[in-house]
Amino acid sequence: MSQAITLDDTPFEPSSSASSAATTAGTLANGSEFLTFKLGGEDYGLDLLRVQEIRSFEEPTRIANAPAGVLGVLDLRGVIVPVVDLRVHLGFPQAPRDGNTVVIVLAITGRVVGVVVDGVSDVIAIGPKQLRPAPEFNARLERRHVMAIGAVDRRMLILVDIDALLGEPSLGLLAL
Repeated sequence: MSQAITLDDTPFEPSSSASSAATTAGTLANGSEFLTFKLGGEDYGLDLLRVQEIRSFEEPTRIANAPAGVLGVLDLRGVIVPVVDLRVHLGFPQAPRDGNTVVIVLAITGRVVGVVVDGVSDVIAIGPKQLRPAPEFNARLERRHVMAIGAVDRRMLILVDIDALLGEPSLGLLAL
């Protein structure tokens, strides 16, 4: 069950999938630290506790018949890690990879998965009073993949429910 959070007399109900509802609600209710990253010129954040490491981009080994968005796999110290290009998965136009492009290696539901992003920015602590509900609209990132919008100073961060996003059946990565 999700937990309601009150922000400036506005009830806030965190968005989440059934599999990560307790984690999402707990993260938002208590505040947390988020790794912020860039994708298509926008700022996003994901729960820092999911991050295992950040690596410079290296071309993964391609896998035949892999779902769209799955670039291939990397061998990280003997662990084979599927790598997802979030640009492709979310329908952003392709952009050249540069020195800022990184792979964020995540530990999610017992699996290790890498995601390619345009760059990482920093780690930000976000408290419950800095959270705003994600608006309902037709966008690349579905509402169920957004935990909330974090308002930090004059910066707006789209806080991603990475479990729900990478758990989509179209990717075939996680059994959620």
